[in-house]
Amino acid sequence: MSTYSWRTNEKEIYPTKKSPSIVTLPKQRFLTISGQGDPNNTPAFSAAIQILYTLSYTIKMAPRKGIDFPGAFDYGVYPLEGFWTLPADYHAVGLDKSQLLYTIMIKQPDFVTASVFTQAKEMAAKKLSTSELAQVSLAERDEGLVGMILHQGAFDDEPASFARLATFVEQAGYQRTSKAHKEIYLSDFRRVAPEKRKTILRVSLAPL
Repeated sequence: MSTYSWRTNEKEIYPTKKSPSIVTLPKQRFLTISGQGDPNNTPAFSAAIQILYTLSYTIKMAPRKGIDFPGAFDYGVYPLEGFWTLPADYHAVGLDKSQLLYTIMIKQPDFVTASVFTQAKEMAAKKLSTSELAQVSLAERDEGLVGMILHQGAFDDEPASFARLATFVEQAGYQRTSKAHKEIYLSDFRRVAPEKRKTILRVSLAPL
């Protein structure tokens, strides 16, 4: 049985070309954990990443343990994604990263229903504590119309890529609907040097 590749089959959702793009996304299902703080020095953020990967691989590897979820197939685990914003009453000059609100997530195939999620948590209970499992939700998200650009380099250098994306969407007749944005980490930023990281930057759009 061949392995489903999101890189090959979902290029519109996960574009890897340098040119920006505008697409309307389908509804997608994710394992998610939300929190607040500077991702560079917040232990809970690093712990949340590990929790999401542990559960995602538990679901993927279930057939090897003799568990066949209805409709399941072999696939590559999706990349980590992060939705970033700031509190509504944030008025500081510049960016205070300790105030960042995040929801990090890993997309799941459509066969991952609430029932599969519950079973996966039971299977992962040997590796994750009750409090860790309680942080995770299975959520369907409808991002709709979005603009995207591939950023290569350090996270602190993202403003240049956001500027390119802003010019592109304005010339195409669109505008951002929020200062919030999503990042999709095609590189594991825990292991890849900053200058080599590849991150898709995504913003919500509406017509001008």
